[in-house]
Amino acid sequence: MLFERTRLEQMLAKFVGLRIAAVGDFFLDRYWEIDPARDEPSVETGLIAYQVVGRRHSPGAAGTVAANLAVLGVGRIDAVGFVGDDGEGLELERCLDRIGIARDYLLRTPERITPCYSKPMRDGVEMNRIDIKNRTPTPESVERHIIAAIEELADKVDAIIVMDQVSEENCGVVTDAVRECLIRLGREHQSPLIYADSRERIGLFREMIIKCNDREALEQFNLYEGQTVAEETLQHCGRELARRTGRMVFITRGSLGQLIFAPAQPDAKAICVPVVPVLGEIDICGAGDATSAALVSSLCAGATPEEAAMIGNLAASVTIRKIGQTGTASPDEVLAAWENLSNGVI
Repeated sequence: MLFERTRLEQMLAKFVGLRIAAVGDFFLDRYWEIDPARDEPSVETGLIAYQVVGRRHSPGAAGTVAANLAVLGVGRIDAVGFVGDDGEGLELERCLDRIGIARDYLLRTPERITPCYSKPMRDGVEMNRIDIKNRTPTPESVERHIIAAIEELADKVDAIIVMDQVSEENCGVVTDAVRECLIRLGREHQSPLIYADSRERIGLFREMIIKCNDREALEQFNLYEGQTVAEETLQHCGRELARRTGRMVFITRGSLGQLIFAPAQPDAKAICVPVVPVLGEIDICGAGDATSAALVSSLCAGATPEEAAMIGNLAASVTIRKIGQTGTASPDEVLAAWENLSNGVI
């Protein structure tokens, strides 16, 4: 399924008029560039001390979605979540400021630490990651701030993208209480568009569009066994998720593209939107977030679900070519990917 270039240009041009809120876990992605030639033994331990010769930072998790929205040209992006009153929080705020993300609803609080993914890079390859996360329940005072922000923004934004990144239950931004607020908004109001992506709990989201990958869909029904996913099983899970939420469900499948399930057709087979082929070395870090940003922006710009999924696939095909970084895709890059696909260039 490929639409005309003018149709794609029209939708991309509408992004500048959109306002989208990114609600969720804002991480700091910290990259350390290690020079193997400078390895030296530690006098104290005898272990090899890796020598960092370069550092860079970028917003991660919900911040990756926000960054992708910004590069796509969305007119205003509101960050809703929290950072700690710490150095990582300050650096994350600087990163968001550099790309033009509004922080009016991003709480800085001493009650939380700023989540951080530290990624040592050696010869361009990521080594063992070092994670900093909150592993205690999010305080009610922080929950109240987030819920109040969501309720205030609901009348101002075209869409709310929910990124539930933290695996530990009720220890991140999207707690049970926050999720119930979003469900209530989805049930009682036709707008804004609400869209959720959750690593561990996608099956608990209702009254909103949801996106997950095939493994996450199966895990909601305790059907994932670490092997090839049976098509019939995945179709069943997608239909059931659509029935539960009462909204569209998008399931990404890597090289197999995306499946779209509509709640109005509970027994129908999913619509399959093909992947954009990419040859050579790839880095899938952040591909799902790029898909989400482009997909939601496209829906807000008037795209059909199939068109939106295809634009999401085009954006992801751009980002996975950017090795050693959490990439983004600009409108020009999305258009170039469309040109390559339409001309059979991989």
